[in-house]
Amino acid sequence: MKLSIDTVTKDNYREILKLSVSSAQTNFIESTLECLTDANEQQEYKPVGLYVNEQLVGFAMYGYFPDETKKGRLWIDRLLIDAQFQGQGLGTRFMEALIVRVEKEYGIQPIYLSVYPENKGAIHIYQKFGFTFINEFDINGESIMEKPSV
Repeated sequence: MKLSIDTVTKDNYREILKLSVSSAQTNFIESTLECLTDANEQQEYKPVGLYVNEQLVGFAMYGYFPDETKKGRLWIDRLLIDAQFQGQGLGTRFMEALIVRVEKEYGIQPIYLSVYPENKGAIHIYQKFGFTFINEFDINGESIMEKPSV
């Protein structure tokens, strides 16, 4: 199984817009349209398609926000696997790949993400990689988790 992470471009934009999570998860993450709108408004975001053997299976966004705290913060801000590809361990595999990617692009430093406390599946994945809650909340009321730099 070959995993790849590719930048969203005009060539894959429409395909990205077709991705969706299961109905039980729609309250946990924005639609890809909302995500891409956010990325268009905040240039720090880097939206990417997640591929298995060249087939689109998911979407993520990450970026470094220099104005957050004195040192700035590196975020993996969105991660979704399309409903038809869930339950195959892809969320875990792509989280690992995203961590490698952001550390390669931005250097080893703490990584942040946010999650609703009811999203137990996502929390389980994040904790596998060393993310812990830091008693902070984002603007949407999601709990912030941090993976400390090693």
